[in-house]
Amino acid sequence: MKKIWAALTGYVRATDKWLIFLWVGASAASVLFLYGLYTSDLASKSTVLKQVAAIAMGFVAAVVISLFDYHTLLKLWKLYMPLALLLVGLTFFIGTGTRTDEAWINIPLGPFSFSLQPSEVLKISFITTIALHLSKVHENMNAPLNVLLLCVHGGVHVLLIQLQGDSGSALVFLVIFIVMLFFAGISWKYIAAAVVLLVPLVLVVWFFIMTPDQQMRFRIVQNPELDSAYAYQQMQGKLALGVGGVQGTGIFSGRHVRVPEIYNDFIFSFIGEATGFMGCLGVIMLLTAICFKILYNSSLAADNTGRFVCVGVFAMMLAQTIMNVGMCIGVLPVIGVTLPLFSAGGTSVISLYLALGLVLSVYRHSSTGLFYNEVGAPKEVF
Repeated sequence: MKKIWAALTGYVRATDKWLIFLWVGASAASVLFLYGLYTSDLASKSTVLKQVAAIAMGFVAAVVISLFDYHTLLKLWKLYMPLALLLVGLTFFIGTGTRTDEAWINIPLGPFSFSLQPSEVLKISFITTIALHLSKVHENMNAPLNVLLLCVHGGVHVLLIQLQGDSGSALVFLVIFIVMLFFAGISWKYIAAAVVLLVPLVLVVWFFIMTPDQQMRFRIVQNPELDSAYAYQQMQGKLALGVGGVQGTGIFSGRHVRVPEIYNDFIFSFIGEATGFMGCLGVIMLLTAICFKILYNSSLAADNTGRFVCVGVFAMMLAQTIMNVGMCIGVLPVIGVTLPLFSAGGTSVISLYLALGLVLSVYRHSSTGLFYNEVGAPKEVF
């Protein structure tokens, strides 16, 4: 019993307690908001229970992952990357969802049936494999061949998710890739070349890759009257934010604007209505604190591999936060990006906790954890 207690206390001393506190605090707030939606008949009881279960399983997974050296975990990419790609590939044949975005796979297990979103799993695989790739070529990453291979690595993932119909996730993958390249020290000549090629690339994506449905989502941002059916969700979301005012109407007031997917993609609209501008500001500040704590941890990493892993998780969190808030307030198109840690979701929540586990592993094996052994107990230095 003493050994177990020593291991637990050692782990607490060696781990990033602030990041865990912020992360779990956001998850607890998520459950509170979802319960408020349930009491207002805007979400089912199962939605709340699945969120609690996903948080619990994710937290356990994060702790287990953090106990391992992240180098060991990343070396297993030959096992988990093909599996993640296979799952995404299966969505083209047995995927379910909307008529334009069949990005889920139903797992029939009787009363425990659930839907898996493979793109969320692929995000974690993508961050780890790009981190390994960048670490391998870092000293000579600006050689044309290395840049080309990196672009192929990133481009294949982005294109695969875009062809799946999930523009939001594809954009998140792209942001992760760009931010990781930037922090790795990509030459400004490549950045300048990318800026020059941006306009023709956007035109190619618009006319040859994006579907009419995806194009309409961008058009209604400027002109909601162009198609009231497409604009309905975003207009209702903005209405909910407006009703909330400064202090909100209360989480359990029972009087809330009905917004499609309010417990998922548009939970920020409910937060605005229930807690007002002050609540929205608090949520944004909390997510910002999490993002920059992850970025700070990257500066503590023992090597470039750990630094790039943290930067990738930072980019994922920041991109999803900006995109989700942007579409809820009507300045960005509705592209199905969830608000990290707050939106309801099984796969997305667990994947975020897997990312937390990786960041905690980097932290525990950084210079701050040099005096702790693998179970978190103090090392015998002398």
